[in-house]
Amino acid sequence: MYKLISPQSIYQYFGDDDPGMIVSMINIILETNIQELKELTLFYEKSDFISTKKRCHKAKPSMSYIGALGSKKILEQIELNLETSAKLNIKLQENLKAIEIELRDFLKNL
Repeated sequence: MYKLISPQSIYQYFGDDDPGMIVSMINIILETNIQELKELTLFYEKSDFISTKKRCHKAKPSMSYIGALGSKKILEQIELNLETSAKLNIKLQENLKAIEIELRDFLKNL
């Protein structure tokens, strides 16, 4: 059903006995990490690779928590190749849109 997130990973990290905790944690991820990653394109336009690296590094654990391991790999690749990673960011931005939709759907069905 989900292509980029894994409900199993979400339950593993946040537990399946407290839906309120899951909702809170996913909302934090949506409001902070996902939103911050959506701003990466602005940093590329300014060649601000320090901010790019910080945001990517900060978001990697959240990608593990929601099971978005492909996106986590993209973040790792961006960190390793900051100055030549603009195309990876395009792929990441596509993933972020899908992740956001999948997470909101997951929350509706929780």
